[in-house]
Amino acid sequence: MKLLSRKSITAATAVAVLGGLSFAAVPSQAASPARTTTTTVAANSSASVPDLTPRQLAKLPLTDRHLTKHERHNLAIVLRDYYVAEGNHIDVPTFVNSFAKDGVFNDMVPGVAYRGKALGTVLPYMKGLFSNVHRDLKRITVNGDTISIELSIDGTFDGQLQTPAGVLKGNGNKVAAPTADFWYLKNGKVEKFDCFVGYSKMYHDMGVDFDWASAVNKH
Repeated sequence: MKLLSRKSITAATAVAVLGGLSFAAVPSQAASPARTTTTTVAANSSASVPDLTPRQLAKLPLTDRHLTKHERHNLAIVLRDYYVAEGNHIDVPTFVNSFAKDGVFNDMVPGVAYRGKALGTVLPYMKGLFSNVHRDLKRITVNGDTISIELSIDGTFDGQLQTPAGVLKGNGNKVAAPTADFWYLKNGKVEKFDCFVGYSKMYHDMGVDFDWASAVNKH
């Protein structure tokens, strides 16, 4: 797994952001309506994705509820991808198969792209950092084959992270990272998924603080 390689971390630290990927959603007893709907949609899915019901749509934080059948189908695919990335029941094949043959996941902040088999490495990696990682969907905009989502990546840092300074072990800190996801689909497949994560906030929550004084004193 190269999500947080020495090269990625070193380059990102220079701008107060560390590279990596955060992906998943996990239902809880205090699950938000959006999270509950995501679970319901995916739990009833197998090879195909069912149409979203009016009741399910009503629970989602949509900016426009007047969606076409095509748009509802695209949204159901995206919600299923969030669901199968949950820490307690990861389904790597389903996630990977939702992408087109030449589909790509772009982790935009560190500038890393994943295609093919590499798409299957991101989910176990995130579980290794935050075993209960989930996504709290805040705002969803559907426009044809493009879906834009404002969300927060939440979880508990109970895993470990390999860094240039050594292994950073989980400390039980709660993490809430602001995130923006942009999904681009065609013919029921994800052609491109661009993910922007607020890594400086995420790593601050994990207990990693950037030493600006040392950087200033070097000049």
